[in-house]
Amino acid sequence: MAAKEAAGVAVETFMLGRLALVPDLSGALYLQDERTLVVADLHLEKGSAYAARGVLLPPYDSAATLRLLGAAILRYQPARVIALGDSFHDRGAEARIDENCLATLRAFQAGRDWLWISGNHDPAISAAMGGTVLDELDLRGVKLRHEPCPSGALPEIAGHLHPAAKVRMRGRALRRRCFALSPTRCVMPAMGAYAGGLNVRDAAFRPLFGLGFSAHLLGDGRLFRIDQRLLLPD
Repeated sequence: MAAKEAAGVAVETFMLGRLALVPDLSGALYLQDERTLVVADLHLEKGSAYAARGVLLPPYDSAATLRLLGAAILRYQPARVIALGDSFHDRGAEARIDENCLATLRAFQAGRDWLWISGNHDPAISAAMGGTVLDELDLRGVKLRHEPCPSGALPEIAGHLHPAAKVRMRGRALRRRCFALSPTRCVMPAMGAYAGGLNVRDAAFRPLFGLGFSAHLLGDGRLFRIDQRLLLPD
C-alpha cells in the first residue's frame, strides 16, 4: 500500500491483483489506473418499499444515497462507474423512484460509461435506467461481481454482505460500515442510506477470509484500518 492524495486528503492505495484500489469515505472504491468508481448496494427506493408494507420510514433515502454518490463522482471525476448489484431495492423500485432522483442519476451517467452489475434484489434492470447491465465483469484479471464467491476465481471485488465492524476505541465501542480487505478480495460496504451492515465477525465472512483480512472503517473524516484481531462481535 502507498499514501496518495485525493482532493487534498491523504489516502491509502492498495493493490488487488493488478488493480490499484483507493477506498473512499463514501463507501466507494476508486480504481486509479482505470479511472473507474465502484459502488455497492445502493438499495435505491428501500424506504418506499418498506412504506408499501406499512413500515413508515422517511422517504428520502434515495436522494441521500445519490448525494453521497454524487460527491464521490465529483471528487474523482471517473470515466466509468460500476454499481455492484442491489442498486435498486426491488423490482418495483424503478416505477417508484421520483423524477428528481431519476434526473440526478441521468446527469451522473452523462459523458461516462455506466455499468450495472445485477444483484439478488435487482436481477433485471431496464433500459430506462440507462447504462449497461452485466452479471459480472473481469477487469485486468479481477472479478467484479455482486455476491462474493468463496470457490470462485480470485482476486475479486464484491458487495452483497454489507460489511460493518465493531471495535473498542478510547473506552467505548464503535460500530461502522467498512471495507473488508485481504490480498485477494475486497468486500465493499453498502452505500445505501438504509442498507445497514453485517458484522465482519459473522459466520458469513468466514469462508471468504478466515482471519486473514483487515477492516477499514468509515470514520469521521478518515478511514480507520483495524486488524481483524481487534474486531468485536455484536
